Amino acid sequence: MARYTGPIYKKARRLNFSVLENGKELAKRPYAPGAHGTDRRRKLSEYGIQLQEKQKVRFMYGLNEKQFEKVFEKASKMKGIAGENLLKLLESRLDNLVYRMGLANTRRGARQLVNHGHITVNGRKVNIPSFQVKVGSTIAVKEQSLEHPAIKAALEANISRPAFVEFDSKKMAGTYLRLPDRSELNQEINESLIVEYYNR
Repeated sequence: MARYTGPIYKKARRLNFSVLENGKELAKRPYAPGAHGTDRRRKLSEYGIQLQEKQKVRFMYGLNEKQFEKVFEKASKMKGIAGENLLKLLESRLDNLVYRMGLANTRRGARQLVNHGHITVNGRKVNIPSFQVKVGSTIAVKEQSLEHPAIKAALEANISRPAFVEFDSKKMAGTYLRLPDRSELNQEINESLIVEYYNR
């Protein structure tokens, strides 16, 4: 299955979950899309609940099915709790860290910046959104892209950054300080259901 490129608000309302993590998608219409969206939601089976949880995380980080499955396989081979490892690997993606540093308003926007070659990692241009950034790496805006209007607009709109990244707006560069703690990530996600989905 290819990456979803349709309306993100519609998908968020279907899942009853803010994919953009700001709640805007559900603010005006907190019910499912379609003619019968205001009707009572159907009760999901155990499998349906696990699938829905997997879809929440997949759409939030913008991965297709095959990519997500590969990340889960890698997470399950690591030491520690598989579900938490999954979230840490997803947070270590370059597009996600560009978003976390406030260089883009959404992960889609961050992915586009990376794809178009506006971002460097430790001084080298990287245009692969799924690139796994190592702790301690420096992520910066390429010199030729310092005046990019989308980046400037995102930085002006950015309110806060998580504690596991830091960003210097004068140097237009930031550092991935450490792996995030589970408490710093979205509390609406139940990653154990995703583990159950893949281990069923």
